Amino acid sequence: MVAQLMIGTVLIAFTVMLQAFFFYIAEVVADKFAPWLYHKKRHAKAALSLTIVTLWVMAAHSISVWIWAFAFLQIGVFTALEPALYFSVVSLTTLGFGDVLLPTEWRLLAGLCAANGLLIFGLSTAFLVEFLRNFSQARTRNTE
Repeated sequence: MVAQLMIGTVLIAFTVMLQAFFFYIAEVVADKFAPWLYHKKRHAKAALSLTIVTLWVMAAHSISVWIWAFAFLQIGVFTALEPALYFSVVSLTTLGFGDVLLPTEWRLLAGLCAANGLLIFGLSTAFLVEFLRNFSQARTRNTE
């Protein structure tokens, strides 16, 4: 039980740091392109920016799925990549079909994986809302 909690805690910490790094990069790039974004054809640029940032956030989520999948393989919970990846996706999205289960001695990791998914999806939602709010405020300042 302690090993599961330790492994899960490390994985959660790592994926949260990964999300934070991806958010940081998105902010730096958005700041760099801010003058271009807020000048002419702002609505099309807003849609393009939101699409790119959403795909960027999705890339961070995908990496998190792979991190959990490789951890499951490393500790021997799964012997093949596909079920490890499938279980990671289903757990991180909190879908939880239940068709693939962890062995009893590792089942706490399923809950930790789901909690990780809730956390990083919540962080991503907050980031995207803040991104749109900042875009809207900057657009308003530049049109006044």
